[in-house]
Amino acid sequence: MDLQELRRVMGHFATGVTVITTMDKAGTPFGLTANAFTSLSLNPPLVLICIDKTVQCYSCFEESKVFAVNVLSEDQEELSRRFATKGIEKFSGIKWHRSEVGVALLDGAISTIECKVVHGYDGGDHTIYLGEIVRARCSGDRPLIFFKGQYHRLPQHNLRS
Repeated sequence: MDLQELRRVMGHFATGVTVITTMDKAGTPFGLTANAFTSLSLNPPLVLICIDKTVQCYSCFEESKVFAVNVLSEDQEELSRRFATKGIEKFSGIKWHRSEVGVALLDGAISTIECKVVHGYDGGDHTIYLGEIVRARCSGDRPLIFFKGQYHRLPQHNLRS
C-alpha cells in the first residue's frame, strides 16, 4: 500500500482538532496536536487517544498515567500548529492552567476532558490509550476542523445552542 495515498484517503475524514496534554515525572507539561481521539463509552466514561511512539512526550503518558484532551476552538489554529511542531517549547508564552489532576488545560479550548489512563494497547507505530474521564467541561461552541490536510471553520448557520 502506498502510504502517501493512504494518508490522502484518510484525510477525507473530517475531524475536530485536539491538543492532548500530559506531564513528565517532574510535573512539566507536555502536549501534542492530535485528531486520533474519540468518545468510547458513557458507562463507564471512557475516551480513546492514539499517541505516536516517536513523539518527545511519549514516555510521559506511561509515567504520569493522566492526560487531558483540549478540543480547540476555531480561533486556535496557531495553537494547533504550535503543538504539532517538533523541537520547540510548546507551553512558552501561551495561556494555560494546571488542572486538579495535574495536567495542563489550554485557555480558550471549547472543551476539556481530564482522564486517568486505564489501559494502553499496541497499535503499530502508535499506542492506543483508554482514559477514564474524571472531569469534563465545555465553554464554547465554534470548533476548529481539519479536513484534507487543511484547517476549516463551520459556517455560522450550522451551529445551534
